[in-house]
Amino acid sequence: MFDGLQTVVSMHAMGMEHAWVTLFCVTVVSWAPWAMLTPVALYFLRHHPIPTRAVLPWLVHGAACLAIWALWAAWTSLLEHVTNPYAYPQADPLLPLLKSKLLGNLPGTVMVYGAVIVLSITFETRSRLLFQQAASARLSESLAQSQLAALRLQLEPHFIFNALNAITALIREQRNGEAVDMTAALGDLLRRVTDQTTGQFVTLGEEIDFLGKYLGIQQMRFGARLRCRIDIPDALMTAQVPEFILQPLVENAIQHGIAQRGKGGALRVAAASDGAVLTLQVFNEGPLLADPVPAGVGLSNTRQRLHALYGHAQALTLQNDGTAGVLATVALPYRIAR
Repeated sequence: MFDGLQTVVSMHAMGMEHAWVTLFCVTVVSWAPWAMLTPVALYFLRHHPIPTRAVLPWLVHGAACLAIWALWAAWTSLLEHVTNPYAYPQADPLLPLLKSKLLGNLPGTVMVYGAVIVLSITFETRSRLLFQQAASARLSESLAQSQLAALRLQLEPHFIFNALNAITALIREQRNGEAVDMTAALGDLLRRVTDQTTGQFVTLGEEIDFLGKYLGIQQMRFGARLRCRIDIPDALMTAQVPEFILQPLVENAIQHGIAQRGKGGALRVAAASDGAVLTLQVFNEGPLLADPVPAGVGLSNTRQRLHALYGHAQALTLQNDGTAGVLATVALPYRIAR
């Protein structure tokens, strides 16, 4: 259609006189061989892909291109011989017209055939890339779900056993009120851990609420040895964070930091944002890290999950904070939970 319009308009603009309607129809219909044989070229491309170093695919496509060239020349010659679209006093003889078309159509045939192949390869590559991106996104989501499940199951067994032993000790000492409080706190904690309806993300406020229950039980266990402080601005409580992002860091800080000191130490959880990045920090007064820093299961799962959720737009670092203790820092995109 475009070729027909272009031919008619350009020739008319140059002052030529032809049978314009016939010329337009002949030009459009002359592309019929391409309409019929393009699927054949694509069939050959699927079974003999190029570019390649093999000779056979090039021979196949070369033969297909020549066949289309010959058919196209014969078809356009026949159309012009029968219809005389240029309104000559006498239509051109068929054989001289065919010879002229064969010589004139060869470069165009090669260009059109090449364009069909290039466009097909481009679309196929784009389709494959989109499929791979979708598969990668599904894989990342699956990995994130697996890591979340691992974090749910990872809640330190020793922590639960110690909590139960502490409850038993409180009952034996007839401190029933404290035993009930600790039992209720442990129940709330386990209910949250086993809840599968919350999804991947929660608000920072919900995460801090869960962390408060966890630290409440740890506080009953360690007593004055564990001094907790949470510095979270109210404005950040609606920030969106991955569920259970803080608990593994706090558990790691208590297990490898506070618990290793006879006098215990301070644990501080803080958050800040510059508008684009949300920074979460967990500090503990405990033994300094060795070099290189050992990679625990909890931190490894957390790193993999953060990468699955945010790609390279996140970071998790664990480093010595001078000589005072150890600081774990999580940086991720700042988003408001909806």
